[in-house]
Amino acid sequence: MAMRAVPALAGFQQVAFDDLGTPLADVTFVVVDLETTGGAPVDAGITEIGAVKVRGGEVVGEYQTLVNPGIPIPPFVAALTGITDALVATAPTLRTVLPSFLEFARGAVLVAHNAPYDVGFLKGACARFDHPWPDPPVVDTARLARVALLRDEVPNCKLATLAAHFRTAVTPTHRAFDDARATADVLHRLLERVGGLGVSSLEDLRAFTGRVSTAQRTKRHLADGLPDSPGVYIFQDVRGVALYIGTSTSIRTRVRSYFTASEQRRRMAEMVRIAERVVPIVCATPLEARVRELRLIASAQPRYNRRSRRPEAQRWLKLTVEAAPRLSIVGTVADDVEAGARYLGPFPSRVGAQEAAEALALAYPVRTCTTRLARRPRATVPGCALAELGKCLAPCSGAGDHAGYAEVVAGLREAMSGDLRHVAATVHARMSRLSAEERFEEAARWRERLAGLARASLRTHRLAGLAACAELVAAEPGADHGWAIHVIRHGRLAAAGQSAPGADPRPMVDALLAAAEHVEPRPSPMPAGLPDEATELLRWLDSPGVRLVRTDRALALPLHCGGDLQARLGQARMDAITGWEREPRARPLGPIEPRPATRMLSA
Repeated sequence: MAMRAVPALAGFQQVAFDDLGTPLADVTFVVVDLETTGGAPVDAGITEIGAVKVRGGEVVGEYQTLVNPGIPIPPFVAALTGITDALVATAPTLRTVLPSFLEFARGAVLVAHNAPYDVGFLKGACARFDHPWPDPPVVDTARLARVALLRDEVPNCKLATLAAHFRTAVTPTHRAFDDARATADVLHRLLERVGGLGVSSLEDLRAFTGRVSTAQRTKRHLADGLPDSPGVYIFQDVRGVALYIGTSTSIRTRVRSYFTASEQRRRMAEMVRIAERVVPIVCATPLEARVRELRLIASAQPRYNRRSRRPEAQRWLKLTVEAAPRLSIVGTVADDVEAGARYLGPFPSRVGAQEAAEALALAYPVRTCTTRLARRPRATVPGCALAELGKCLAPCSGAGDHAGYAEVVAGLREAMSGDLRHVAATVHARMSRLSAEERFEEAARWRERLAGLARASLRTHRLAGLAACAELVAAEPGADHGWAIHVIRHGRLAAAGQSAPGADPRPMVDALLAAAEHVEPRPSPMPAGLPDEATELLRWLDSPGVRLVRTDRALALPLHCGGDLQARLGQARMDAITGWEREPRARPLGPIEPRPATRMLSA
């Protein structure tokens, strides 16, 4: 595939604390300590808040206030902290104080000693006074000390012990502001300690304090040197076999997350233990990355990708081309549509195809036998049991109703070509009869068959419409005022690129068209690429903001191919669950508005 990848623009980087590559020198920490009444966090019995804002080792802000908790302070707490009911009698309430503290800490990483305790009270206060909890990153200096310090260095990791060990400028006194200042000093000493262990970013720090296995921690070097660009990453074992394939808007950021505490999946931890290298594939756009991921997963079938789909396992429902056509489940699409064949799919399994066939056969009872029939069967050939029961027109016998069978096949061909109205009416009649007989489970199964048929029909005609386009160019505006431009040929992504911000995108369009992959069409309705790739392209084309630049044919769907039917069945199912409506709605199938065939980009 000839895709031109445009390098990411330099000169702009968003510094955010959830960015896993943020250097510690650029991180703003708010070190907080609370004094409380000793009750539960939900009571928010806070009596004092002290906080210090630090950045790059320097203090850039301080916050201190007493708080009237509105409840008596227990004597043993007053004796420990020196904060009495009389001392806080004239202090502001927590309802007044909380917004100012949240503003002071906004956008920073929250640090506390035994952080779950302090954070728990702050969360309880937000819940009590209807303030949304900002959910900042949290660093616990007690936990950091347990990981960074050896057992023979300190007997325990209490704040007073650590302050004495590091000889901090401030001694903890069980008052919030003093304890916050002491904790800030302890934080800086701990950061100096772990800096020698390779902890240089916020991601490193959170991984160091998180529950990360030894295997994950020792494999962090696999992310070194990876690009901060959209694309695909491939974890490989020592033999170069793909273990896991993924995609991200930032390869480096995503791969580094596999070696942190944020990665909780057990199978990923196992994969990391086996992995020996990560191979990046930089892509021009996120869409190109998703397409490449699909192709690589389909070809490599990595063992740790749960959604590894084998294209050969998908099935199509076919109206055959023979003397007496029938419905058949096949694995490939042949070039016989002009001869009268019709296809629906692809289905992920044979079961789904069989259920769709049952819905079609209810309205158009074609034969179910697989015997090859003569074009002019002899009258002496006996019919099958279904023919004797009057449920088959017996095209296998010379005495059968061949004209009637031809009409049934013609109706079935029309339904598979995009008109499901008769099928829907027939299945609804069956559902109504079963419901009247209180056979609700059977009625529900017929509804699911019809819904599956509607989904397959809509999918088929959307794929067929895209596959019929020999060339389609579309673009999506970016946040930097550039354009992500894609060339699609017969349902396969042939080229992708980014135009420069503010520049005329038309030269990039011309360059991509000249360099795009040559794509040969496949038999309709099969796209030239993987069906999953074409589905991803259709999903992108439907996204808000995407514009069609040029196309050689209009993008349209048959009027009654299943879109409105699928929506109605989904609503009916929801109504049955919620109890709002017991009868299916009798809305007519409305037209599907085609999107404009050509919509030019503005320069």
